[in-house]
Amino acid sequence: MSVDSAAAGHVDVIIVGAGLSGVGAAYRLQTECPGKSYAILEARDAVGGTWDLFRYPGVRSDSDMYTLSFPYRPWKNPKSIADGHDIRSYIEGATTDYGIDSHIRFGHRVVSASWSSDDALWTVTSVVDGSETVLTANFLYLCSGYYSYDGGYTPEFPGLESFEGQVIHPQQWPTDLDYVGKKVVVIGSGATAVTLVPSMADDVEHITMLQRSPSYVMGLPATDKVADFLRKALPDGIAHRTIRRINAGFSVGMYQFCQRFPKASRKLLLKGVRKQLPEGYDVETHFSPKYDPWDQRLCIVPDGDLFRSLRQGKASIATGHIKQFTPTGIDLESGEHLDADIVVTATGLQVVAFGQLALEVDGIAIDPHDLYVYKGMMFSGLPNLAWCVGYTNASWTLRADLTSQYVCKLINHLDAKGYAFGMPSPVGAAGSERPLLDLTSGYVQRVASTLPRQGSSSPWTIRQNWFLDSYDMRRTDLEQDMVFAARVAVPVPVPA
Repeated sequence: MSVDSAAAGHVDVIIVGAGLSGVGAAYRLQTECPGKSYAILEARDAVGGTWDLFRYPGVRSDSDMYTLSFPYRPWKNPKSIADGHDIRSYIEGATTDYGIDSHIRFGHRVVSASWSSDDALWTVTSVVDGSETVLTANFLYLCSGYYSYDGGYTPEFPGLESFEGQVIHPQQWPTDLDYVGKKVVVIGSGATAVTLVPSMADDVEHITMLQRSPSYVMGLPATDKVADFLRKALPDGIAHRTIRRINAGFSVGMYQFCQRFPKASRKLLLKGVRKQLPEGYDVETHFSPKYDPWDQRLCIVPDGDLFRSLRQGKASIATGHIKQFTPTGIDLESGEHLDADIVVTATGLQVVAFGQLALEVDGIAIDPHDLYVYKGMMFSGLPNLAWCVGYTNASWTLRADLTSQYVCKLINHLDAKGYAFGMPSPVGAAGSERPLLDLTSGYVQRVASTLPRQGSSSPWTIRQNWFLDSYDMRRTDLEQDMVFAARVAVPVPVPA
C-alpha cells in the first residue's frame, strides 16, 4: 500500500490506541510486516495511554519495568517500579526513535467499526473535532485496553451531596489540587489507593485509607539489585532479555504458588506485612482478605512506602462499611467518624469491551457477550480483528507483545495463502464457559455479563502463563479452529 493510498482513506491495518500496546503493535507491524501500511487512531492528543491519562500523586507501575517495557527497547532507568512520567517518556521515545509518531492520528475517537465480507474491509468511523471521519482497512487491531477513558467507577454513597469538601476520582485528578495540610480520606484498597496514601502522606495533616475489605499487599524494592548487576556485566540487549525472563519467571512462579498453595502463600504474605509494621498492629483486620491470594491482583508496595507512612503515624487504615457522608467527612457503620477535607474515590475502573466502539459484521450489530475469545486475542465470528489484552497476573506487555507478534504472523499467513480474511469459528467454544477475566475484583464482576466469554480448553481460553504462551506462539497453528475466505479474482477484460 502506497503512502498516497493511505492518505486517501485506506490502510492495510488500523491500530486503535497509542499507549504501550498500540506503540508496541506498530513496531511489530513495521518489522514483521514491512510492506503493510498502517495508521494509529488515538482519541487523546498525546501518546502514552494509561500513563498519559493518570496524573495523580505517585502514579507508578504495579509491574517491574523490565517486563512492562518492550523486549526490544531496554529499560535503562534505575527504578524497577517506575513513576508514571518516566514510563510516559519511555513510550514517547519509542514512537520517535522507530518513526511510529508519523503514523499516529491524534484526536481520533473511534466510535464504530463495520465489516463487509464482500469487500473484505473494515470501515472505521472516528469523531474528530465534533465531525465524523472514515478510514478503511483490511485488518483492525484494538489496542485501547479494557477500561473506559471517560471516567472511573464511583459507587452511590449515601449523603454524598451533603459533604462540604472536595470529592475526586484519581482518573480525573485536578492539576491544581491543593491538599497540603488537609485531612484526606482515600476510599479503596487497590493499587491506586496504596500508591496515593504514601505519596500524599508527607504533605497532608493526615490521610486515611478507607477500605470495605483489605487486599493482599507485598513489599518489593523499587530498584532491582540483580538487574543492576546484570546491566553492568552484560550488553544492554542481553541484560534486558535476561532480566525480563528472570522477573517473568518470578511473576509466573508466584502466581502458581498462590493458586496451588493458598494457605501457605497467605501465611507468607501476611508474615511479610507484619515485619513492616509495629508489634500489635491489627494485620488480620487491615491486611488479611477473605479471598485467597491472586483471586484478585496483588498490590505492590515499593520500598515499603505505605508501611513507613503507617509506622510514622502520617497515615492510617480504617476497615469498614460507609454509613453515610456528612458535611465534615464520613460516618462508618461501626460508629467511627472520619474527618475529611478531601475524599478520593479510588474505587476502580469502568471495564468495557473493545474500547466501547460499536461493532457490526455484514450489517449485523455485535453483542460482545455473544463472543468467545480465541487464543486470548481474537473472537468467534469476527473477521480480521484482534484485541490486545494483557495479563492480569503479570506485566501487561508480556502478553501484549505476544499478541502483536501473532497478529503479524496471521497477516502474513493471509497473504501467503491468498486469503481475503480469516476468523475464529463462529460457533465458538464447546462445553463449559468462564468469564473473560478470571478475577473476583469488583471492577471485573460488575461487567462480567457484558464482556466476551472464554471456554474451558485451548484455543478458547486465556492462559495466565507467559512461558507457555511464548512456546505456543512460536509453534502456533494459524489455522486451528479458523475459517478463511479466499480472495475473489477480478476478471480480466477480454478484447472483443
